[in-house]
Amino acid sequence: MSGKLYGVGLGPGDPSLMTLRAVEVIAEAQVIACHSARHGRSIARSIAAKHLRADHIEEALVYPVTTETTDHPGGYKGAMEDFYTEAAARLATHLEAGRTVAVLAEGDPFFYGSYMHMHKRLADRFDTEVIPGVTSVSAASARLGTPLVEGEEVLTILPGTLPEEELTARLAATDTAVIMKLGRTFPKVRAALDSSGKLGRTRYVERATMSGERLAELADVDPQTVPYFSVAVLPSQVDAPTPERERGEVLVVGTGPAGPLWLTPQTRGALADADDLVGYTTYLDRVPVRPGQQRHGSDNRVEAERAEFALQLAQRGRQVAVVSGGDPGVFAMATAVLEAAAEKEYADVAVRVLPGVTAANAAAALAGAPLGHDYATLSLSDRLKPWEVIAERLRAAAAADLVLALYNPGSRSRTWQVGKARELLLEYRAPDTPVVIARDVGGPDERVRIVRLAELDPDVVDMRTILLVGSSQTQTVRRADGEEIVWTPRRYPEA
Repeated sequence: MSGKLYGVGLGPGDPSLMTLRAVEVIAEAQVIACHSARHGRSIARSIAAKHLRADHIEEALVYPVTTETTDHPGGYKGAMEDFYTEAAARLATHLEAGRTVAVLAEGDPFFYGSYMHMHKRLADRFDTEVIPGVTSVSAASARLGTPLVEGEEVLTILPGTLPEEELTARLAATDTAVIMKLGRTFPKVRAALDSSGKLGRTRYVERATMSGERLAELADVDPQTVPYFSVAVLPSQVDAPTPERERGEVLVVGTGPAGPLWLTPQTRGALADADDLVGYTTYLDRVPVRPGQQRHGSDNRVEAERAEFALQLAQRGRQVAVVSGGDPGVFAMATAVLEAAAEKEYADVAVRVLPGVTAANAAAALAGAPLGHDYATLSLSDRLKPWEVIAERLRAAAAADLVLALYNPGSRSRTWQVGKARELLLEYRAPDTPVVIARDVGGPDERVRIVRLAELDPDVVDMRTILLVGSSQTQTVRRADGEEIVWTPRRYPEA
């Protein structure tokens, strides 16, 4: 009869944080396996040392390489793969002989642990049980005495070995975080925290619950002193005080065409970090409510007033996010904010524009690739410019054979512009020119249809609709599943 394999989580380092079950399993086991570097000192073994007996058979699983180079023909990955295969074979020999094997693991066996490599190679052949342990994440938070995550906050666990840009993006998009595997990665992790605006709030924990434990502000830590067994902790911000600033900042944030799926990491982080959110109420409703954050909603027709209000808040030292649908620079709030910021009284207020996915790009992706070649973007609304100007620009774009993205095509009080635009475009385009009618893109009532220009019905168009009108080169095809897609080739016939 085969023996049983145990993956035993020992907790973060203090032997008193081992679970009762971990102690029981070690007592029952006949074989104790521990990983170590080539120096032979095993942290896992040191944690469990007082529970080991002279009659335990010990298997030292010594890594052939850790941070140094290797001459293995498969490189680091190949060397480690061979090691795991050989180590699993050694353990399998004991299991086949009917012996109970306990593989000791710092923290939790399935949390960045070496045990999992044994588990993947042996669990399908032998009876297996994993004993969870207290992770270094929980230990670090406890030693800091600071809540790690609360309420609706999102916790992100990151390995410091990720590329710096990836770390920056993920840190920008999360509420709280723990970054593992520091050591030589520390300078890169520090830079990512700085770039994402999180450095000043991040704590450093070294060897939590172990001898030599160190707690510090991460910004104050000397990179030359950081060992592998250390973590960066960005704790809960629910009760964090608002930073004192002489001057705040206004960020004009594009949320994309709909809800959270359309946010970029940059805009998600900006919305989370803001002291105040200012915007059209419909757009503010897309942003999660956060404790301590002030929300200032208003009607869609008061853009100038909204912009000035945001700038005034920033003058009082507030970090302000002006929330805009789609991309803030495309028929949206960026222009209003920058126009107001150009006034002398706001000249010293910092303003940044953070891009978002436009309605045109979102609609185009759902339909295929109608914007694959040159295109023009126009608004059909005559509230801010005369219809004569709109008609002149439509004619020019149509004569140039550009694909057209038509924003604000109609509303309850503007019902004739789509019909007029269709008549004008038919002077330049064939009646069967494909037109994408995209409504409520990304929303619960999303609907995307492809019709022909001559069949475009103004009655199906409203302010939640965008129209993409093809050029003479735009193609459509019906796929095997019955779906029609549209695209504009990147090459003209004469090219």
